[in-house]
Amino acid sequence: MTLPQTMTLIEITTPGGPEVLQPRQADVPVAGPGEILIRVHAAGVNRPDALQRAGRYPMKPGMSPIPGLEVAGEVVALGDGVSEYALGDKVCALTNGGGYAQYCAVPASQALPVPEGMDWIHAAAIPETFFTVWANLFGLGGAQKGQRALIHGGTSGIGTTALMLCREFGIQAFATAGSADKCAAIAGLGAEAINYREQDFAQVIAEKTGGQGVNVVLDIMGASYLNNNLKALAMEGHLVMLGFLGGGKAHDVDLLTIMSKRANITGSLLRSRTKDEKAAIADQLREHVWPVLSAGRCAPMIDQVFDYTEADKAHARMEGGDHIGKIVLRVA
Repeated sequence: MTLPQTMTLIEITTPGGPEVLQPRQADVPVAGPGEILIRVHAAGVNRPDALQRAGRYPMKPGMSPIPGLEVAGEVVALGDGVSEYALGDKVCALTNGGGYAQYCAVPASQALPVPEGMDWIHAAAIPETFFTVWANLFGLGGAQKGQRALIHGGTSGIGTTALMLCREFGIQAFATAGSADKCAAIAGLGAEAINYREQDFAQVIAEKTGGQGVNVVLDIMGASYLNNNLKALAMEGHLVMLGFLGGGKAHDVDLLTIMSKRANITGSLLRSRTKDEKAAIADQLREHVWPVLSAGRCAPMIDQVFDYTEADKAHARMEGGDHIGKIVLRVA
């Protein structure tokens, strides 16, 4: 397969607002050992992209300075040692950065076949959110059938994915949002909506569960929600933190509640996980979630699609906070 020598990508010209995202020409990457090169048709937009753009994401050595953590497209080159894919295969993949581009090289172990009947836009909205939710809600949080979960930011990409999977796997879900429209969307996904502008979510959880609380809290707020999250937890419940929109350093932590409930507090960053850890998550998704997606259930909710050269508008949409579901860039 003949490939071009150069491509267009979207770079972060300097840390700042959405306007710092600008297209430029660069060499097409080469698939290294164990990697596949994907001709990108669509790329998902995620909160870590905006944090990276603003200079607020911890970048370890080897991480790509080009944003974009998930893509969907066709395999156009194979690195040494790759046998699980062939040229022309349709895949979606969790990247190590570099997704806002016409071509992206990713470890083959972080790719999965596009679910049957799914288009590029929806496929590109899968990897980051489904990897994150599976590893945290079901992995670290241990959520299982018959339990209860509280999902903060219920209409985000992570939130909508978590709620769909809770419904699919028999977990009673509650979710917070800040508007009537968003609460309606949450209800449409089979969860109990809590308007955080009008209600105390810990109090609502206590009332709705007879004081028993939830087994898992999936949190994107951090410090500002910590003590109320602890109140909402059931005995031996798991608080799993994915973000810190409400502050990264907590003060006046209610240690007595942690001790009395034997609470488990943890969290993770998907991007800093090792290649082997990401491959293990991919294998679990292939086994447990891919049959669901291929059957036409739990497909990502798409809020809006932008051309990849309008990545600045996509980031402005996400940071405006009005979106429900995933924002996706159309690349080709």
